[in-house]
Amino acid sequence: MGTLNYGVATEPIHIEDRALAHLKIVIATKLRRNESFTLSWKHPDGDAPGRSTIWLHPSIPLRFTFDDAEAPTINVKWIEDLMLSANSTGGILLIDEVLDAADEVDPSDE
Repeated sequence: MGTLNYGVATEPIHIEDRALAHLKIVIATKLRRNESFTLSWKHPDGDAPGRSTIWLHPSIPLRFTFDDAEAPTINVKWIEDLMLSANSTGGILLIDEVLDAADEVDPSDE
């Protein structure tokens, strides 16, 4: 389980490593363009039930921490779905991965 540390908040946001790796790509793309947006997710098992939303802005520091030292294979379709969500008025909604092996890219191949 990876973590996203947002701003000066002391409580990290727990997100599974594979999902966090995909979110990192989408978030970095949006922030590089100097775009602000929201990120919403359902709380993982073990956390209080419910969902949360944060406002992401290029001036607010972020830190992505992964439990796994190796980067996962990237699912291009999942990235595209998350980017579509990011560009909507509702912001990024962390959705479940759509599996299609033909869409995966191994980060070591790039």
